Amino acid sequence: MPELRHQFHKELAELEQQALGGLDIVVEQLDRALESLSDQDVELAGMVVAEDDRIDGRYLEVQQGVLSLLARQAPVAGDLRVVAAVLHIIRNVERMGDQCVNIAKVVPLSGYEAVKDGEIVETIDRMGQRASSQVLQAKQAFASRDVDLAHEVVRQDHEINLLNREIFQRAVDVGDNPDVREWAMFMILVARCLERIGDNAVDVAEQTVFIVTGLFREFSGAPAAS
Repeated sequence: MPELRHQFHKELAELEQQALGGLDIVVEQLDRALESLSDQDVELAGMVVAEDDRIDGRYLEVQQGVLSLLARQAPVAGDLRVVAAVLHIIRNVERMGDQCVNIAKVVPLSGYEAVKDGEIVETIDRMGQRASSQVLQAKQAFASRDVDLAHEVVRQDHEINLLNREIFQRAVDVGDNPDVREWAMFMILVARCLERIGDNAVDVAEQTVFIVTGLFREFSGAPAAS
């Protein structure tokens, strides 16, 4: 029996690493999607769409691995929390991958001319940097079971939400030129994708608290300003 439990924990740890490794793929995809948007690189955008198969494959691999593990041995309470969290994380990985694809699909639609509004582009870039940081911090928080770092992810998400609103307001005020307004609408879609990636990162961070405390608590709001 001890040997079986040791093997169970070994396989569960491997599945956790596979799920967390999916977050690294998300960051790679996000960086490429934003680069393709910035450079209007349709070929690179197409690579992002094609590479989503890696994330989908990782999702299926982890999901099937967990189901196989459960079929062979029932987890105790603490292990069950990890199992549930791993399934939750890999689902969020798959969703974040889809958002990266959505950003890439905007590239051939938004035109090939020079940048329409530098302020919007700069804000998109800041959102992208924060979203990448959120994903990596959520991964680190879960891997190290660091509840404080998990809460830091929420603070960053508040910043992303503010930037998202800035882009929306700027798009409303950008002017009456139809081409510029159409482009700005596409940038609203990009900002929404980044905002959703931030939300998914928060979902991953919430699993850290669940693992440590055994209680699920949905994060809400942002820390009070000092």
